[in-house]
Amino acid sequence: MNSVVFELVSGVIGRASRELPADAVLRASLREAQGLEPEDSAAVCEAVNAYFRWFGWLRTEDRMRQKVQEALDLDHRFHTNRNAFTDLEYRTRCVPEWVKAELDVTAAWAKSLQRDTRLWLRAKPGRAPVLAELLGDCAAPVTAPRLDALVYLGMRDLFQTPEFHRGEFEIQDLSSQCVGLMCDPAPGSKWWDACAGEGGKTLHLGELMQNKGLIVASDRAAWRLDKLKRRTARARMFNYRAAQWNGGVKLPFKTLFDGVLVDAPCSGIGTWQRNPQARWTSTAQDVEELAQCQFDLLNHAAHAVKPGGKLVYSVCTLTRKETDQVADALEKAHPEFQPLSVAHPLNPTDPAAARQWFRPEEHGANGMFVAFWKRAEVAAATPS
Repeated sequence: MNSVVFELVSGVIGRASRELPADAVLRASLREAQGLEPEDSAAVCEAVNAYFRWFGWLRTEDRMRQKVQEALDLDHRFHTNRNAFTDLEYRTRCVPEWVKAELDVTAAWAKSLQRDTRLWLRAKPGRAPVLAELLGDCAAPVTAPRLDALVYLGMRDLFQTPEFHRGEFEIQDLSSQCVGLMCDPAPGSKWWDACAGEGGKTLHLGELMQNKGLIVASDRAAWRLDKLKRRTARARMFNYRAAQWNGGVKLPFKTLFDGVLVDAPCSGIGTWQRNPQARWTSTAQDVEELAQCQFDLLNHAAHAVKPGGKLVYSVCTLTRKETDQVADALEKAHPEFQPLSVAHPLNPTDPAAARQWFRPEEHGANGMFVAFWKRAEVAAATPS
């Protein structure tokens, strides 16, 4: 590792914090670097990710250069020897101790966190083979009805490609793509994406609806909705409205919807493969506080589902408090919502279920939990 690369790596690690994630610091540092060779940029990214990925193996007393080099050596061993580490090492070193009280830390899951991440693309419906040929360096590792997913393996900046500017694809994780498919919005229907963020799932819902009907996308941050506006223009999506919502009891409209998606803020444990720094900055208190926030969002949004309509809850985490326990609380508070069984897009031979899991070790994508309900045609009385 040359001195230029090490100085950048050391600077990113030193500046990264809970409030300032390493990936944001890394992007800013690479933008600011003058005359950096492409191979040096790649080396910086590799070293920063390796440091946080193998942080649980590193000795705190070592100097920074030693720790970065040790992380790179561990990463090399992992990728060249399937038996380089024991199951016990994976379970005890890949994640902090508090996680074991929140979910079952299996060796298979912990090992999956150490693998390189995949860059998933969502092509326009039926256009995945054409897009793969246009972009090159693509693989299609999954086949499922209505799933137009590709993995990009190349080195190009996809945001600069003409295909991206024409709206031919979105960068979206495979598990998130499956959430949209399982919502199964009908063309001409009305949906509310209650926690839309920058709109990845909003765009997918609109595409599945063939640009017909209405989608309301809401978020508490106006700047995210502004970004969504630019994304929908590029994607030529015209059947949506934006409405700011702070997650409270008062909804931003009086409309009842055929479907409501609550893709709630969460601890993000399902994304720890692609965001390794978060393993060491997240806490058990975060999980506790977020679980309450998730129930509140779901509880409030449920009132916008019309009789016979769907309510969908998704989170990219795997903790019991943020998944089954939130779903159980919703069913206790709203007996008018009955579990709705839905098929798993990636495991089509499994029985349909009202609660579905996406495991990083199974599909090479984010961990995700999704729950589904249908509102009774005649609402039951809410318990006092």
